[in-house]
Amino acid sequence: MGDRAAGTLEVTCVRRQARDVRSFRMRHDGGRGVPYEPGQVAQLRAGETLSYFALASAPEDEELEFLIKRTGGASGDAGEPFYNLKEGDRVELAQIVGRGFHVDSYAGHDLVFVAMGTGVAPVRSALRHAIARAGRFGRLVVLYGARTPEDFCYADETEEWQAAGVELRQVISRPDGYEWAGETGYVQSLLDHVLPTLSSPVAFLAGSREMIEHTRDRLREMGLDAEKILTNY
Repeated sequence: MGDRAAGTLEVTCVRRQARDVRSFRMRHDGGRGVPYEPGQVAQLRAGETLSYFALASAPEDEELEFLIKRTGGASGDAGEPFYNLKEGDRVELAQIVGRGFHVDSYAGHDLVFVAMGTGVAPVRSALRHAIARAGRFGRLVVLYGARTPEDFCYADETEEWQAAGVELRQVISRPDGYEWAGETGYVQSLLDHVLPTLSSPVAFLAGSREMIEHTRDRLREMGLDAEKILTNY
C-alpha cells in the first residue's frame, strides 16, 4: 500500500481546530486517490523533517486530512515545518502505515470510538466511513476527552455527527477556569455510562499510550473481549 500511496501532496486548506492544533487538507499530485484503511497513519516529509500523522479523512473523501499540533520543535515530534504549512505548500507522502480501523469487519455491532486530544483524527476517519454506511452497524458512539474545552477539535462537526445518529459524549480533565456543564474526569470514565447499554460493542481507541492502556483495562474489567478492543497502530 505504501508504494501506491507515495507521491507529493499539496495543501489546499488550513483551519484552526483547537488551541495549538490545525487541520490540513491535502490533495495528491495528479488528483490520484490514495488507498488506505480508516485511521491509518501517513509518513510525511517536509524538508528534512520526517513525521507520522494519523489520517483524519475517510478513504472515500476526495482529499486527505491531518491534525497537526504545535510542538515547539521537540525532538521526534511534528515540529514547526508541518504546523506552519500554508495553502499551496507541498510535502512528500512517503507511505501509509499501521493497521487502521477495519470498521467494515464489524457489521451488526455497536461501534464505540474512544479518543483523547488529537487522537480524534483516526477516530474521525473511521467515524466518517461508518456514518456513510450507518445501516450496516448498530449504534455509533463517540467518547471524546480533552484537557479543556479549548482543546476539542472538530467542534463545528459535532452537530453533523449527532444529526447522523452518533451519540457523542465529551469530558474534560481540567475544568478550572472554564464554564463547562458537561462531564469532568478522564475519557475512560464515560464507559460506565455507555457500555452496559450496548448489546454487541466493539471499541476503537486512539490517544496517548497511557490513555489507551487505562481504557483497555477498563473495557476488560467490564467484560469486553480483547479482540474487540482495537487500536489503529
